[in-house]
Amino acid sequence: MWLTKPNSLSLTACMQYYLDICRAKGQSDNTVLSKEAALSLFRRWAFGHDLIDVTQVDLEVLDSYQQYLYLYRKACHGGPLCRATIRYRLTVVKVFLRTLFIKEVLSVNPTEHFELPKNGRRLPKPVLSEQEVKKVLQQAEHYGLKGIRDTAIMTTYYASGIRRLELGTLTLDDVDFEQCQLRINQGKGFKDRYVPIAKDTCIWIYRYLKEVRPTLANVHSGKTLFLANNGKPFRAAQLSELVAKYIKLADVRKSGACNQYRHAAATHMVDHGADIRHVQEFLGHADLSTTQIYVHVSMTKLREVYNKTHPAAQQ
Repeated sequence: MWLTKPNSLSLTACMQYYLDICRAKGQSDNTVLSKEAALSLFRRWAFGHDLIDVTQVDLEVLDSYQQYLYLYRKACHGGPLCRATIRYRLTVVKVFLRTLFIKEVLSVNPTEHFELPKNGRRLPKPVLSEQEVKKVLQQAEHYGLKGIRDTAIMTTYYASGIRRLELGTLTLDDVDFEQCQLRINQGKGFKDRYVPIAKDTCIWIYRYLKEVRPTLANVHSGKTLFLANNGKPFRAAQLSELVAKYIKLADVRKSGACNQYRHAAATHMVDHGADIRHVQEFLGHADLSTTQIYVHVSMTKLREVYNKTHPAAQQ
């Protein structure tokens, strides 16, 4: 099957062509679905303004769409779209049109002078302290064998700082008990990497493998490391529900789920003096600026300097 240029310049045909290109590049299903959703929203807005042909989309149209996104209010509570959502939706449209220009579907690039809005910087939600992490982990003690599994999962999250999807796809072969490390296969950006884990985490994983996994495993389990109650790999939503349940049980008054452990791991490392580039490698960030946010979240060093130097703290 050949990937050919669209036989029509309609928005629908060109969008399908662009999504086929994304798939051909090996972009993940989630990425393509997200782009498809953003493009569908743009197409719906365009059709409402009698714009059905991709050649009708110019700088003025893009500016008008941006204005629409800023003025849009959600039906559920009347609130605006967040800046990151607006920027993402505009970025998808911009890349779509630029790709059509590169592939010579369009003779001009209508996005050449279109400037994306600045995203600003949003800090993560309040991060669990070291004591709160311990308190959350203690909640699983009351759940027997499932509690052993859940403790192994949560300690792995905190010790490794890996993403939810990365944990869900860990296999039995990815745990190196001798080196105390995990192999992350095809993480974000299709990158493999190794991350260290604590000896205590290895002990919990080993205990889970000996005492719990054999009671859950069935023909659907394969080599997946952590199994849900039905013996199948965890779905992403299930992992979030599991972690959120224990955070709520611990009554720490901080919301969140899997990413709480990732944020906590990075912040606590910075608190204890870790170099930001080492934290970047640990988290698997492609861009250092993404990791830099944890320097701003970590208040340990700033509070220490503040207490020593600010007159108000001397009273």
